[in-house]
Amino acid sequence: MRLSDQTIAFFGLGSMGYGMAATLIRAGATVFGFDVAPGPVGKLVGEGGRRAGIAEAGAQADAAVIVVLNAAQLEAVLFGADGIAAHLRPGAVIIACPTIAPDQARALATRCSECGLHYLDAPISGGAAKAARGALSVMASGSPEAFAAAKPVLDAVAETVFDLGPEPGAGSAMKAINQMLAGVHIAAMAEAVTFGMTQGISPQKTLEVIPQCAGTSWMFENRAPHIVAGDYTPHSAVDIWPKDLGIVLEIARGAKFSAPLTAAALQQFLAASGSGLGREDDAAVAKVYARNAGLDLPGDD
Repeated sequence: MRLSDQTIAFFGLGSMGYGMAATLIRAGATVFGFDVAPGPVGKLVGEGGRRAGIAEAGAQADAAVIVVLNAAQLEAVLFGADGIAAHLRPGAVIIACPTIAPDQARALATRCSECGLHYLDAPISGGAAKAARGALSVMASGSPEAFAAAKPVLDAVAETVFDLGPEPGAGSAMKAINQMLAGVHIAAMAEAVTFGMTQGISPQKTLEVIPQCAGTSWMFENRAPHIVAGDYTPHSAVDIWPKDLGIVLEIARGAKFSAPLTAAALQQFLAASGSGLGREDDAAVAKVYARNAGLDLPGDD
């Protein structure tokens, strides 16, 4: 089925979800947008989205794309007091994008199957900019039927779709690996930039040199410019990381696997959040290092 023939119920219009929903509208889909905040819904309607109650949208939808914060919110969207699962037609597909534990993904997939619905465990990566241009990476697992039903949506929102097999949970496991690396890399970036300052090397100079050296990373090159600019407008907020790294450590604990670097990075994000930086860009974890070392970052008065 072509995307232009599909109707999508889209839940979660945050920095990544909004870009995905807008991309689907531009690609020709009929998109009903839902969010706890009315502002993004109204904005999406201005770009061609539709308003409806959940029952009305569910009755028409071929797919429900869910880009919320955590497993509790995902479960509420699916099976809460006004959950979408009760209103979707049999054969519709759930495309579940939040970072959750693999066992939670498997449990939700089972419940959806009992309702006659396909479930694709489909965490995403790439950030708001890639979401807005339909260039995300999707780490997906689910039945062949779920992949087939989700294909028009995935083709529109993703540059790369990794098929991790028929069992829900594998996508969430791969996302945990990604978040482990991403969180550690952001904390390491902040540590390196502020360490350089103690040696008389400015953040700007570190940013000029390290991308040309072996110590660079995607997170270094993406986040260090925020520190140099003194701009902590949240593209990905500090408060995402206590949640995501907490999930990673829960999975590791269940596997009896020690993850000391992840634990150390988590402590830095917790310190940043506890210092009132939770809603700032995650590069603001550098402020914890700077405060402890008595350093003034760019933009500090």
